Amino acid sequence: MLVALAIEAVGARLSGRRIEPGVPTAERLTVVGASFVTLERSGRLRGCIGTLDARRPLYLDVVRNAERAMTDPRMPPVTSEDWPDLDVKVSVLSAPEPMPAEGRAEVERALRPGIDGLLLSDGQRRATFLPSVWAKLPEPAAFLDALLRKGGWSTWPGHLRAQRYTSTEYAGHVH
Repeated sequence: MLVALAIEAVGARLSGRRIEPGVPTAERLTVVGASFVTLERSGRLRGCIGTLDARRPLYLDVVRNAERAMTDPRMPPVTSEDWPDLDVKVSVLSAPEPMPAEGRAEVERALRPGIDGLLLSDGQRRATFLPSVWAKLPEPAAFLDALLRKGGWSTWPGHLRAQRYTSTEYAGHVH
């Protein structure tokens, strides 16, 4: 249902409308939750936007993130040309929890490849990788190196805070 809702939101936005989703009957969709929506066309990333802190009902978070993923500032906006070949993935996140480690070496050892998403923050900047990124970066050292680069850190600053979370993935295609 979350993927269908994300697809509906993208389709509506492409046709110049906004959807006003009714409240789902499934309680797990109405609880406050955090999600990411990833849009890909033919295996190429077209947008990935999400929420790390649960602030709104999950179904509304998915709609918001689907619409925002269409205009991910890292790439050109999703257009109607992308529509027929669009793959949509919704990741529902658990609440972030502090890593039972301090410093890069301890965090690297504590990471659970394929399971943990990782959030790094220094009070001003933060960067995250969803657990699905392990498919492209299966080694903890490479995973951490890439996330540090994404966050703009050349090395592990002493005041960096690491939190992990898990996600449940749902995927679908426009047609």
